[in-house]
Amino acid sequence: MAPSPPTPLTVVGSGSLPMASGVEGERADAARNRRRLLEAARELVADVGAGQVTMEAVAAAAQVGKGTVFRRFGDRVGLMVALLDLAERENQEAFMFGPPPLGPGAPPRERLVAFGEQRMRFAAEHQDVLLAAESCASRRYVHPARAVPVLHLAGLLREAGVDGDVELLTESLLGYLDVALQQHLRETREMSEDRLQTGWVDLVDRILGTTG
Repeated sequence: MAPSPPTPLTVVGSGSLPMASGVEGERADAARNRRRLLEAARELVADVGAGQVTMEAVAAAAQVGKGTVFRRFGDRVGLMVALLDLAERENQEAFMFGPPPLGPGAPPRERLVAFGEQRMRFAAEHQDVLLAAESCASRRYVHPARAVPVLHLAGLLREAGVDGDVELLTESLLGYLDVALQQHLRETREMSEDRLQTGWVDLVDRILGTTG
């Protein structure tokens, strides 16, 4: 069955950054059904882990037919992406509209450092869902939820007056925060959170040209 199209971006507030949101123009009853399915899926993830959640299990938990879940999310990756959207919205609001240094009002370097530290905490907390949502290489880089931090980081780099290819430098920063890499460094390489956060600050300073 073909996967559902990526969730569209919706501009929120007065800022210029888009945010991952629900399906545009979704009927109220469809939105309620979507929330019901996602709540069932989120509870299953909390109970058994994202790797054990199936479309059939979500259908049973929500007391709907399996076909309903497939029609709504396309496939398991689509379901995980939708779950990730829920978590991303609160995360995005924090760096777009929250207090500094993560939110507006702090210098770009401080905001970049705070963003990376927050993303590493977010990745650790939602690791199972992130890994499941990003398991499809052809979809992980084009989902709207990823467009938001791309625009955010690029904007901060430009605000800081960074020279060079800002787009590629942005991808380099996001590459460091990749959930699979972070998992590998923490669990396989046994690197501490303090070391990973220090490495993020060092990378930011090198890109900004502020190292001593």
